Amino acid sequence: MLIDEINRIAEDVKNFRIETKKDIEEFKHKFSGQVKNLFESFKTLDIANKKIVGPEINNLKAKIDSIYKNASVIFSEKKEETKKIDYSLQFTNENQIGNRHPMSLVKEKIIKILGGIGFSLTEGPEIEDDWHNFTALNVPQDHPARDMQDTFFLNEDFSKVLRTHTTGVDIRTFEKCQLPIRTMTVGRVYRNEDISYRSHCVFHQVDGVYVDKNVSFKDLKMTFNYIFKNLFGEDIKLRYRPSYFPFTEPSTEVDVSCFLCGGKGCNVCKYEGWLEVVGGGMLDPNVLKNANIDPEVYSGFAFGFGLERLAMLLYQIKDIRFFSTNDARFLRQFNLI
Repeated sequence: MLIDEINRIAEDVKNFRIETKKDIEEFKHKFSGQVKNLFESFKTLDIANKKIVGPEINNLKAKIDSIYKNASVIFSEKKEETKKIDYSLQFTNENQIGNRHPMSLVKEKIIKILGGIGFSLTEGPEIEDDWHNFTALNVPQDHPARDMQDTFFLNEDFSKVLRTHTTGVDIRTFEKCQLPIRTMTVGRVYRNEDISYRSHCVFHQVDGVYVDKNVSFKDLKMTFNYIFKNLFGEDIKLRYRPSYFPFTEPSTEVDVSCFLCGGKGCNVCKYEGWLEVVGGGMLDPNVLKNANIDPEVYSGFAFGFGLERLAMLLYQIKDIRFFSTNDARFLRQFNLI
């Protein structure tokens, strides 16, 4: 009976295992031929039997077509997934926790330390005008101090620059805030310098400024003492050296005793026992006048230091270029806090 043949083929379809793409083609070739034979035999039946057998053959054909289409889609998706796999990648734990960038860690440390003694965080533009970047900071057009920094100028008349320091934000703060002022700025700065293991054309600077009545150099020294003892530990020692900055007078650069060798000398401190960390001084009266602040009534100090420099010291990083490589192996060295 033809109905028995239909049932036998249906059982074979049910038991057929499709595990590879080759199985799909074998499935199609085998059962499409058998269904074709069923339709040939169907033509010889009388009308009564055709009414019984016809729906069964159609149901079987529909089932075979459905299995073939579904299997084709599944194996096509598996092929696409295989294409997306990069077998050159190293195995990573899916549950691995990400790591903070060392610059973010040091930035948060500094903001927390300075915030603890009343410094509020301010921001300013990275594209700066000549007034805020130079002139208002006691660096007129013909001043040799302009040659101290290799500047990225953005137009032909040199009126727009990528800021060479964050100190220009101090002038903007003076212009819009009421006295007394105690603020810090943390941000990117740009200088046209060669990139090496110790210098980069893009880096981060921390700038602090305090203006009030009767601010003295003693207040600046106490601020430095607080910052670096919180960063490097209570046993750290500070050494002051006279220096020059156009917007401060007197000016100083500060070294800390090398916390890696205890001041005995090592390759990090170049066997001198000291590490340079910050520069600053008392605000020049001309800077206060440019900000419409009476230097006879108010005084203040300003300081600045490189964030990368501190990070390299804190985490013993020997190459400043590591900070901008986006190398996951470098970042995994720093714990999430």
